[in-house]
Amino acid sequence: MAKQTPEAWMARALELARRGLYTTDPNPRVGCVLVKHRRLVGEGFHRCAGEPHAEVHALRAAGAAARGATAYVTLEPCSHQGRTGPCAVALIEAGVKKVVVAMADPNPAVAGRGIAMLREAGVDVDVGILEDQARELNPGFIMRMDHGRPFVRLKMAMSLDGRTAMRSGESQWITGPQARREVQRLRARSSAVLTGVESIIFDNSRLTVRPAQLELDEAELIAGRQPLRVVVDSHLRLPQAAACLREPGRTLVATRADPDPERRERLETAGAEVVVMPSAADGRVDLHALLRHLAEVEQVNEVLLETGATLAGAMLDAGLVDEMQLFVAPTLLGGEARPLFALPGLERMAQQRPLDILDIRAVGRDWRITARPR
Repeated sequence: MAKQTPEAWMARALELARRGLYTTDPNPRVGCVLVKHRRLVGEGFHRCAGEPHAEVHALRAAGAAARGATAYVTLEPCSHQGRTGPCAVALIEAGVKKVVVAMADPNPAVAGRGIAMLREAGVDVDVGILEDQARELNPGFIMRMDHGRPFVRLKMAMSLDGRTAMRSGESQWITGPQARREVQRLRARSSAVLTGVESIIFDNSRLTVRPAQLELDEAELIAGRQPLRVVVDSHLRLPQAAACLREPGRTLVATRADPDPERRERLETAGAEVVVMPSAADGRVDLHALLRHLAEVEQVNEVLLETGATLAGAMLDAGLVDEMQLFVAPTLLGGEARPLFALPGLERMAQQRPLDILDIRAVGRDWRITARPR
């Protein structure tokens, strides 16, 4: 390592943590490096739930060299017994003299207890180095712990004139293969893919990760894992022959109270898991309740919202979109084509919905805009 600064060692820990981008759900992505006499003696990252945490992998790699070392870890070491033992205890027993933590753990089961345990054992602890980068790595885990709902990332593909499909609903393909590969990566990192029943009816979307469209090393990391598929369907109109019901993994159909029992039985026979949500004021599925269910029951960290104008507009209107990934193709679909959002009631400039643009970059022949509602 060219620069042996605390920031450089933490940057390495963050690089390791990113290797778990597709695999750690419902746990956070965490990396750890152990440094002694300005030399790396061990490193590791959390691979998937139920397996050892990053600190344990790093300690195993370091062996006896861990005694007297400094640990750089991207998230506060856990202090509780879960499917694995507490990492704070492992660091103490290994004789680590100092622990540098990027950010405190928002999980109420930890929430500063790991740091306190280390300090009580005489271990020097620093907190806050590269905290912003550490937080960017786990937006869903942080959102679920802090607010009881997943982080929602909206993906939409549109023409240069802001249209997502022809009036008939035809939409394949607006963007090119490079943009579609990026969408596969977004799906792969997500705990769940959320859509509306209209999108399934028009496109018969599978809502799956296609490893063949990813790089070989990425496809190997996914190893058959598929995000939970969630279809918002207030009237249980999802066709029994829908492709998403025949794919590996689970398809959850969220409907409103008092669903038609015959339609429910047909869908459950076809492989759907029907979950009944409270009704919102407009008679549709309560989207706030749905996200709470996904967080509390399904332990969903990140949701990729891939849908049409109606559900996208409703989620945006409810303040439930945290980030937008907008893929813009250099083509025009015309005024009769379908718009990006259905946002009724916007009649004056004072009612416009401003966005903060975080990033714009070329993806093949298309452009990718990353934005957040202000």
